[in-house]
Amino acid sequence: MSTSFIKLFEEINIDDISEVGGKNASLGEMIRSFKGTDISIPGGFVVTATAYKYFLSKTGLDNFIKQELKGLNISNLADLANKGQSIREKIKSTEFPEDLKAVIREALKDAERKYGKNADFAVRSSATSEDLPEASFAGEHETYLNVRGQDDILLAIRKAMASLFTNRAISYRVDKGFDHLKVYLSVGVQKMIRSDLGCSGIMFTLDTETGFKDVVLINASWGLGEMIVQGEVIPDEFLVFKRNLNKRKSLFKHFKPIIEKKLGRKFKKMIYGEDKPTKVITTTDKEKNSFTLSDEEILKLARWGVQVEDHYSRKKGGWTPMDLEWAKDGLDGKLHIIQARPETVHAVRDFSKIKDYVRVGDGMKLVSGASVGSKIAVGKAKIILDAKDIESFEKGEILITKMTDPDWEPIMKIAAAIVTDEGGRTSHAAIVSRELGIPAIVGCIKATTRIPDGQEITVDCSGDEGVVYKGKLDFKIIEHDVKKIPETKTRIMMNIATPETAFEKSFLPNKGVGLAREEFIIASNIGIHPLALLNYDKLPESVKDLVGKITLGYPDKKKFYIDKLAFGIARIGAAFYPNPIIVRFSDFKTNEYRKLLGGDLFEPSEENPMIGWRGASRYYSGDFAPAFLLEIEAIKKVINEMGLDNILVMVPFCRTPDEGKKVLRLMEDHGLSKSKFKHLKIYVMCEIPSNVILADKFLDIFDGMSIGSNDLTQLTLGIDRDGNEKIKGIANENDPAVKVLISQVIKKCKARDKYIGICGQAPSDYPGFVEFLIKEGIDSISLNPDSLVQTTLQVHKLEQR
Repeated sequence: MSTSFIKLFEEINIDDISEVGGKNASLGEMIRSFKGTDISIPGGFVVTATAYKYFLSKTGLDNFIKQELKGLNISNLADLANKGQSIREKIKSTEFPEDLKAVIREALKDAERKYGKNADFAVRSSATSEDLPEASFAGEHETYLNVRGQDDILLAIRKAMASLFTNRAISYRVDKGFDHLKVYLSVGVQKMIRSDLGCSGIMFTLDTETGFKDVVLINASWGLGEMIVQGEVIPDEFLVFKRNLNKRKSLFKHFKPIIEKKLGRKFKKMIYGEDKPTKVITTTDKEKNSFTLSDEEILKLARWGVQVEDHYSRKKGGWTPMDLEWAKDGLDGKLHIIQARPETVHAVRDFSKIKDYVRVGDGMKLVSGASVGSKIAVGKAKIILDAKDIESFEKGEILITKMTDPDWEPIMKIAAAIVTDEGGRTSHAAIVSRELGIPAIVGCIKATTRIPDGQEITVDCSGDEGVVYKGKLDFKIIEHDVKKIPETKTRIMMNIATPETAFEKSFLPNKGVGLAREEFIIASNIGIHPLALLNYDKLPESVKDLVGKITLGYPDKKKFYIDKLAFGIARIGAAFYPNPIIVRFSDFKTNEYRKLLGGDLFEPSEENPMIGWRGASRYYSGDFAPAFLLEIEAIKKVINEMGLDNILVMVPFCRTPDEGKKVLRLMEDHGLSKSKFKHLKIYVMCEIPSNVILADKFLDIFDGMSIGSNDLTQLTLGIDRDGNEKIKGIANENDPAVKVLISQVIKKCKARDKYIGICGQAPSDYPGFVEFLIKEGIDSISLNPDSLVQTTLQVHKLEQR
């Protein structure tokens, strides 16, 4: 079969990029390298770059193209569009030379003998400069699906070749400095997988927003995968922690390190058509409200992704994260890898250089969605709903649109930011924005109707949720060079508020997380009072309806709470693994619990909730204990199912040793104990004077203490920490009374060889307080991320004295 014009996939490998292009070379590499393994990759054949060059020269198309592009100015979008269309139509209408046509027909006959008469194929272009880390052409050329029969496949191959001259591809080559006639194209003809009857998606072997290496990100939607790339759906999203993929919990069982599952908005899907290759239909209610993949399938794909990444990393001699496409055949239920290419954004990043974008002040929120990148941009909103109107866009404006495809790229690269109604983090808008290094917010739903055209706006992607604010808000950029930050004897840890920031913050020098607050996860990722979920069937219809909408995909409402809490904890645990993560059980006050959906049905009104029913007193109370058991189950899931053995726990606002014993007994009775999990440490917050006065009794039952300087100051000095203007100037954490208590408890813990740290606000707010802590010999200081580097340098200097 092998000729200079045609190659079977199994005849090529990654060294053949110049002849078959990046996509095809990678397919051949995988088919050859993973033969005999459980990784399934559909085969086919390649029309080579030699064939493409022969086609152009034999028919005179090369001279035609050269003349058409003479004097081209890509800034003149009308001229670019006219020349591009002229070239494409000429290529599509020009027949292949007879000798080339004959070998393609013969290759197709061989493929049909293998896969069946009139078998369905995907015809994909693969440029010889495509998918290289230094010059990504991802998404620049075309794919044709469900193509059958010799005539249609020959036409699809010419169409694929013509896509080398789409407007955006021409523009892209000019930007990257490529000669149009020295970038060649091959075309892959690959057996289709019947994912139109199943599902498909994209998989990255890293976190696409931060470059965090230790996770596999899987996006999935029903039907053919084009809907994800085109941004027509917001796919399901799954995160898997790589390090524990092959880690065993017993002789016969592996851990299942799925650390996040998000149900997408999958309102439509692409399937095979009757009178045309494909069509788009509405998904069923069951498809909308259920996950596309089982846990076993998620883990199988993740393992495949890691195997492919390991192979390419060995081949390259360095870490090579991968961007893969996969499909599940609806006929036999089997999974397949259908494309793989090196990821091209973070692969070349220097992770020792860190930039933090920090918004200063607040503004009116217009819309929100999934953030792409971690930057902040300001500019004038420009709403464009159709690619034919892109000529009105000016450099530095912020593009607001429903979704993008490659036709939008000429203006995307001059935009300050991009905001779309539709799409997820692997949509076209997200992929191109990431590559261009500009912030984008995707899946906002109503951006085009809620953001006024011409309005000055701020696009803030510094968190997992991207937010568009009205007006130009100030922001600052903080730069760090991790290599220049020294080690300290005192453990410098971090306070993490929301799990979504954990991957990005993990690049800062740290010894783990000294305070991970459950209440932030509950408020942002769950938003429903736990007792409302436990009593779902008894809720008023109006509340029940809202709870039902939030918990789509979870018939078992109890499982929703456990999973969402576990996923939040696990994301933090994975980000800093194997460093310890101290997870504080929930410490909502009654007024805060009442703000959760359904909270007013279960919470009393208190005059002073700050010193009311909170912390440990809730956990063993008959009214709240069933809700606390959900927290215990979430921690167990993270440790026992996902294998994150760096998770430690902490009990807040524990007024007496007897309260501590009741909580520990409850934990023991429900399977969360040090006898079952040998690594487990159970700490108590030191935030009430009684914790210091009776420190020895608390230390008899707990493994150590973490000082909460905010509450300790409030309760020592009788000052309302919620900010009573009339008394707030009297004293703060630097008050001698507070320092005496802290000094005493540090000495007690050191004498008992028990852990003692601080996770309160004082070290972040008062630099002089750090010196006091170092002199007292504290084990660890846990800080807000924005003050971590500065305080680390201060601690190092103090330790040198």
